[in-house]
Amino acid sequence: MDEVVGRTWRFTEVAGVPLDDGPERAHPALTFSGDGQVYGTGGVNRLRGTWSFAPDGGDADPDGPAPDDADPGRPAPADPGGVEPDDPAPGTRTGTLTFGPMVTTLMAGTPEHMARERAVLDLLAHPVRATVADGALVLVDGEGRVSRLLPAPAEESV
Repeated sequence: MDEVVGRTWRFTEVAGVPLDDGPERAHPALTFSGDGQVYGTGGVNRLRGTWSFAPDGGDADPDGPAPDDADPGRPAPADPGGVEPDDPAPGTRTGTLTFGPMVTTLMAGTPEHMARERAVLDLLAHPVRATVADGALVLVDGEGRVSRLLPAPAEESV
């Protein structure tokens, strides 16, 4: 998943709900580092954790961090319901993205922003189907809900 490493990705949709044009500081965003660390914001609080990617047809991403010990009790992510094509376009990467435990700061926000942050943290709590295509990172949770992230301009990196 070289495409995501070293960049900040800003959510434009979380669990099927498009984000409004509210204040920049209220937009959830993630930055993936090559050493398997992920950090960013849920829209209210800062967050940090780990990530691993297992591409389809393989056990580990040769270009990214090795997967950690997956929880065998976690259900496999559901089929993305047509989000990814049967024959992905050239340059498309698809696989399972798993986040380790997340730690966050404990600030309060508006009820709307706290609900959005809860949706982001819920998304990161379970393996998701991940596709990188057409400049977007698309995550599909176990219930088939789509979250979309686009690269943030350099000045917005978290």
